[in-house]
Amino acid sequence: MKEFELLADKNSKAWDFALKIQKYIKEKKEIDVPLKELSIKHFNNGEIDLHVPENVRRKEVYFIHDSTKNPQEWLVELLLLKDLLLNASAESVTFVLPDLLYSRKDRKEKPHVPISARALAQSISPGLKRLITMDLHSDQIQGFYPAICPVDNLHSFSEVVRYIEKNPLCDLKELTIVSPDAGGVNRAKAFAQKLGIKHPIAFIYKRRDVPGEIAEMRLVGEVKDLNVLIVDDIIDSGGTLCEAANLLKQNGAKEVYCYGTHGIFSKGITPSFNIFKRIMTSNTHYFEGDGIGVIDMSSIFAEAIYRAQEGLSISKLFE
Repeated sequence: MKEFELLADKNSKAWDFALKIQKYIKEKKEIDVPLKELSIKHFNNGEIDLHVPENVRRKEVYFIHDSTKNPQEWLVELLLLKDLLLNASAESVTFVLPDLLYSRKDRKEKPHVPISARALAQSISPGLKRLITMDLHSDQIQGFYPAICPVDNLHSFSEVVRYIEKNPLCDLKELTIVSPDAGGVNRAKAFAQKLGIKHPIAFIYKRRDVPGEIAEMRLVGEVKDLNVLIVDDIIDSGGTLCEAANLLKQNGAKEVYCYGTHGIFSKGITPSFNIFKRIMTSNTHYFEGDGIGVIDMSSIFAEAIYRAQEGLSISKLFE
């Protein structure tokens, strides 16, 4: 195995996540991989200045980033760090981005707008060995990255299923899975299959005339007299998610639960979330909040890093 190391900003929320990855690799794989510190400072005008005190020459570096940072700083730090590491003669650079920001727009929904996910890929992929992330907003985003920079899109559902088995929601015979939009149907099917749910999944059709505003919302499928688990990739403000829960209740659903991989909660936990019997998210956004079940994903990322380094299959993790 080539020499490799982890890298993270000690003053960011990603540091604890990186420590968990380091601990997993040491305990499960018996490899004492170093975790090095990235120093981030700012000039008086706000420009970012980076420094890695340790020698990275001929090292394979895995940088674990903090997705809770301002998205603009998050992106600039990636661009500057890649330049820093490659100029310092690192053998390779892999970005470990638990939540891949700028991924919500993967197509043009109207003229004269950017395809943000493609623009991000074109910006960060040159010179990058690979990218490791989780539950992309849409699978086709991987196609924006060149073959020389593969994207490992990890799935969170295996850990979510384990969490639910230890912390039961309800009788699974009375549970169905709902996707909050048509684009998440495959994700909902995967959850249903892993949980062994027999009821057909449902999804919510949404029409937007203005970005951020829903003009129409309709349920496709049956939820009457069933408990419902809404499965999504992102919980931002949660407004649309709560509207979806209300729609399910209006269509006869009993208890409504939700899981969103990337729990941003940009407006906090508002009273509207009370409609949910239980809210679950992962720690890709390092969220901490009372009443929210936070599921640790560090072991999946640690396993993916180890397998990438060893040349082993990552898809085997989810079979």
